[in-house]
Amino acid sequence: MVPKVGIILINYRDYAKRFLADCRESLRKTQYPADRLAVYMVDNASIEESERYLRSEYPEAVILPSKENMGWGGGNNIGMRRAFADGCGAVVLLNMDTLVEEEWLQELVKVAASDPMVGIAQSTLLLHPRSADGRVLINSLGNEIHFLGFGFCRGYGGVDSIYPLPTTTYQLPEITYASGAAMYIKREVIEKIGLFNPEFFMYHDDLELCLKARLCGYRIVLSPASRVWHKYEFKRSIRQIYFMERNRLLTVLEFYKVPTLLILAPAFAAMEAGLFFASLFGGYAGAQWESRWYFFRPEAWRKLLAERKRIQSTRTVGDRVLMERFTGTIDFQEVRSPLLRYGVNPFFNAYLQIVKRLIFW
Repeated sequence: MVPKVGIILINYRDYAKRFLADCRESLRKTQYPADRLAVYMVDNASIEESERYLRSEYPEAVILPSKENMGWGGGNNIGMRRAFADGCGAVVLLNMDTLVEEEWLQELVKVAASDPMVGIAQSTLLLHPRSADGRVLINSLGNEIHFLGFGFCRGYGGVDSIYPLPTTTYQLPEITYASGAAMYIKREVIEKIGLFNPEFFMYHDDLELCLKARLCGYRIVLSPASRVWHKYEFKRSIRQIYFMERNRLLTVLEFYKVPTLLILAPAFAAMEAGLFFASLFGGYAGAQWESRWYFFRPEAWRKLLAERKRIQSTRTVGDRVLMERFTGTIDFQEVRSPLLRYGVNPFFNAYLQIVKRLIFW
């Protein structure tokens, strides 16, 4: 029997008014047994008006109002708890600004069921709409992790030359981590590694969860024939920079063993110096400093060390294995410059290749 799957959508303020209609109509066409599928919509910072709107616009969905804004990870935690309590064997975290193809879920389930060690699977994310000349462009074929904690989309902006892909043929390409825009997670994985760390709030939540799964030996794969169209917009705001930088550092401090942190310290120092000058010229020095000031709070360290202890106690693989798929280059179309290409990337890539030969733990 196919697993019961809970699809989790997150709303915040007027997000649903902008994106829900298209997403809902595409979900209603999903080719999957109706009695094995449930949709859960978490309404962050819920008010009576927003809750009423969601219930009227998506009556078959289970609406989960949260008076507090729990962020992306915390909101999905609410959805997952309810879905598993309702007997779901897996969940899909799905951005509301997406449109799914009819067999997208079947393909995710097929890939996840093909190997008991596949714990997380991602759909192929395509940019919506098509380009002006009609080409299908890629949003993400799985995401990459820079060894200093940066995360970015793999394949972003490239032409999806194999579209449409026959749903009877697929492979299981391993990916470093799955994008939270369309992420399938087996129940057993969450039961073993725990939910999202609510401290992250937004950005890097999906990266952190996937690393916890990888530390426990689970595979993370792409489902090429599961196609999801994403109305993706790259935006860089001051608050985004704060959370991305803070959470990047939280991630490496939680996951790397102490010897790894020591051997990477020179690279971190060099990156810190570069980011400091970049923030001065980029006009976001305040957010950069605020993200570092977070680590001067005793309460922040108490939370960090408690989470680090929990993560380290569950791991079954060492840092050598953890870092196998990590990259020393940042290759993302929205963040490219000659300095990055000819200076920063070659330096850090060389550093990583040396370090990988030294790390035996």
